[in-house]
Amino acid sequence: MRQPYNYNHQVHQSQRSAFAALFLVLLPIFFPNLFAPLGRASPSLFSEWNAPKPRHLSLLEVALHWKTPIKQLFDLWSPLPNQGWKPCIDSADTPSLPERSQGYIQVFLDGGLNQQRMGICDAVAVAKILNATLVIPHLEVNPVWQDSSSFTDIFDVDHFINVLRDEVSIVKELPTEYSWSSREYYATGIRATRIKTAPVHASADWYLENVLPVMQSYGIAAISPFSHRLAFDKLPVEIQHLRCKLQASGTAVLRERTDDTEKERAGKFVVLHLRFDKDMAAHSACDFGGGKAEKLALAKYRQVLWQGRVLNSQFTDHELRNQGRCPLTPEEIGLLLTALGFNNNTHLYLASHKVYGGEARISTLRTMFPLMEDKKSLASAIELAEVEGKASLMAAVDYYVSLKSDIFISASPGNMHNALLGHRAYLNLKTIRPNMLLLGPLFLNKTIEWSEFQHAVINGHKNRQGQMRLRKEKQSIYTYPAPDCMCRA
Repeated sequence: MRQPYNYNHQVHQSQRSAFAALFLVLLPIFFPNLFAPLGRASPSLFSEWNAPKPRHLSLLEVALHWKTPIKQLFDLWSPLPNQGWKPCIDSADTPSLPERSQGYIQVFLDGGLNQQRMGICDAVAVAKILNATLVIPHLEVNPVWQDSSSFTDIFDVDHFINVLRDEVSIVKELPTEYSWSSREYYATGIRATRIKTAPVHASADWYLENVLPVMQSYGIAAISPFSHRLAFDKLPVEIQHLRCKLQASGTAVLRERTDDTEKERAGKFVVLHLRFDKDMAAHSACDFGGGKAEKLALAKYRQVLWQGRVLNSQFTDHELRNQGRCPLTPEEIGLLLTALGFNNNTHLYLASHKVYGGEARISTLRTMFPLMEDKKSLASAIELAEVEGKASLMAAVDYYVSLKSDIFISASPGNMHNALLGHRAYLNLKTIRPNMLLLGPLFLNKTIEWSEFQHAVINGHKNRQGQMRLRKEKQSIYTYPAPDCMCRA
C-alpha cells in the first residue's frame, strides 16, 4: 500500500487542488439541481465567549511534533478486511405495484437533514404498508437555522421515483382535486385528513387501523409530525428491505458514475464530523474552558431553550467527563486523531455547521492538521452566496463527501454519525467511533504522558473502526443494517 503523506510543499499544493477537484466532481452526482454545491461552513464567534488556552498542553506539545511510525500509518490507512457480509436488500421475487392505490399519503418532516432522510425512508415504507401513493415529502423549515432547503434542492427527485418505481407509487405533486391539502391548510385549523397522533415507533398495524380508514374516506391522509414514527421491529421482511434499499440506493449511483481516477489523484483522506455547536455545548452542561462568562452564557442559553430542564446540570463537570458525557472539543479530537496515527500531512475534510467559539476554537486543530479543508476553503464567494440559508443542503454535501472518504470519524455520536455508520457498513468502509467512556477519564488525567495516552487510545479503538455490529431489539435499522438487510456472504 502506498503512503501518500510525506510530500514536499509543491506536492501538497497539487494534492490540495486535486482534493478540491474531487469534492466538486462528487457533488453533481447527487445534486443535479445544485448549480454551486458549496455552502457556509464558517464558524460563528459569540460575543460572550473568551478563547481558552489549550487544556491539555503537555499532550499537545508532543502531538505537534509527533512522527507517526510507518507501520502505524500502513495499518491506519489499510481498508477493512472482508467481514463476510453483503447487502441483501433486493426481493427474491420481482416486486410489482398493486393495480389500485388506496389513496395519497403526505408527510411533513422536521429536524435536521439526517433525521429527515430517515423520515423519507419510513414514509416510503408506510406507503408500501398502506398500498398508498406517496407525495414527495415536505421538509419543514428548520427552526434553529431557519433553513429553506427543499426536497428538490437536496435529492434527485427523478432518481428517487425511478429507484422505487416497482415498489411504491410516488408523485411529485397532488392532482388538482387534492391541491387544497397543503402545509398552510393544516396550519390554520383542525383537519379531518391530518394524522397528528402517530406514536413514536408505531407498528404496521397502527397505520392500517388508524391511517388507512382516513385515506379510504377522503382519498388522502397527511401525517405530521412524522419523525421516528415507524417501528424497527416486527415488520415484514420486504418492508425492512425497502427501507434499507432506499438508504443504500445512493451508493449504486456513486459507483456507476464516479471517476475513480479523480480520487486516486487526490490521495487518501479522512473526514472529521465536528459536532461542537452552541446547542450541544449548552445541553451538555460541561465546562469547555471559556471562563465564568462562558458558563453564565451557556446557563442562560439552557434556560431560554429548555427552561433549565437539562439532566446533565445536576452533575459536576468532573462527573460528566468521567462518564464520557462531554462532547470532545476540537483540541481533544485533534489529540485523538494524532494518537490514532493521523499527522500534519493528513488530508482532512472538516464536516461541520457552526462551531461554538468560531475560528479561535478551531485554531489548535488547524495547527495540528494544516491540510484541513472545509466547504468554505474549497468554495468561492459567489458559490457560497448562491446557497445562502440552505443549511440542510450543505449538510447533504458533507454527508456525501463523508460517504466517499477512506476514513470517517465523528467527534460525538449523533444522527449524522449513526446514518454514516450504517451506510458505510454496506460498503465495508472504515468508520471510527470514538470511545467516549475511555476518553473522558483520559482527558481528566492532567499528568498522563503521551506514550500512555496513545497506548490507551490505540487499544481502546481497535474494535471501533467499522467492524460489523448486529442490530439489537429497538435499535435503528439505519445504523445497524445487519442482519435485517445484510447477509452472510
